[in-house]
Amino acid sequence: MKKIQMVDLQSQYAHIKETVDPSIQEVIDTASFINGPKVHQFQKHLEDYLKVKHVIPCANGTDALQIAMMGLGLEQGDEVITADFTFAATVEVIALLKLTPVLVDVDPVTFNIDVDAIKNAITPKTKAIVPVHLFGLAANMDEIMAIAKEHNLYVIEDNAQGIGANYTHKDGSKTKTGVIGHVASTSFFPSKNLGCYGDGGAIFTNDDELAHTIRGIVNHGMYQRYHHDVVGVNSRLDSIQAAVLDVKLPYLDRYNDTRRNAARKYTKAFKDHPQITTPSGRTACNGICDTCDCHVFHQYTLKLEGVDRDALVSHLNEKGIPCGVYYPIPLHKQKAYADERYNESDFEVTNHLVDNVISLPMHTELDDEQIDYITTTVLSFINSNA
Repeated sequence: MKKIQMVDLQSQYAHIKETVDPSIQEVIDTASFINGPKVHQFQKHLEDYLKVKHVIPCANGTDALQIAMMGLGLEQGDEVITADFTFAATVEVIALLKLTPVLVDVDPVTFNIDVDAIKNAITPKTKAIVPVHLFGLAANMDEIMAIAKEHNLYVIEDNAQGIGANYTHKDGSKTKTGVIGHVASTSFFPSKNLGCYGDGGAIFTNDDELAHTIRGIVNHGMYQRYHHDVVGVNSRLDSIQAAVLDVKLPYLDRYNDTRRNAARKYTKAFKDHPQITTPSGRTACNGICDTCDCHVFHQYTLKLEGVDRDALVSHLNEKGIPCGVYYPIPLHKQKAYADERYNESDFEVTNHLVDNVISLPMHTELDDEQIDYITTTVLSFINSNA
């Protein structure tokens, strides 16, 4: 059996080597390393894929989220509501901009931000909501957009884990995640579903004026060389990373389908086990339906009950199976973001998840032999310790 990896980028590269190598070499040969043709080409192709008016590439996903907030003109002390159960970058940029993070609990089924918790957290100082499409599952955007409209709030989608996922609206129409809110950010970190060979990110919006503002921000606030019209940053997607991404973009739907198929195999193996809850699509879905397109499985995350999760992690590692705990500490308990405003009773779901979730290997190169070994090892441990 091939060595199991949490993310197998080497095998993925082998399949596209004959295309990606010449694309990288072209950048080197032309020495167009910054804002070269490959960047503009990838930008246009991603706009076409997402059906969004503006893609603004930048240096990484964290920058993308920060720049999106800067473009909206949020002011010091403005409150921004986001999920407690997510990676720290989401709240990090809020704090960096001297805005006030407001962390709320998540839905116990989807792990995405709880819409009722959003409603309860709104105050006169609230200016924006940041839903995270966690682990690759589209958040409840119809409800979030309705709340935002009622209270005149911005919606900033954190699409770092969800690129390629579809959101099905109440009327049956579908929209890619990242183009539903007022603005969105994504990451092209190598392990992402669409990842480059270094750091990279992008901002999406259909708002022409906002896009113009953001294009200045990413380039030191310049629209004309040496004329700094807004306070900006230096955050650019380099041409080599764009060359890699432009080769991989046509494969994205195939990559996501492969992840879904692996997820179905995992779920079939764990089906009906009383101590294992497998991930599902939307709240109304029972498991992963045959036509599932709302989840791209950046992670495949189990919720355990009555299992020593940390002991399972150690056991899997001993058996040569990498795994992850995303995330072991809720943001409201992190030293950097602790706040006396928070009550533990408001984070019942998150506090339960951090002790009971485990993410199994998930990538485009998983094969049946590996999945069988992983699932058999997990089940053997849980059953023998029941």
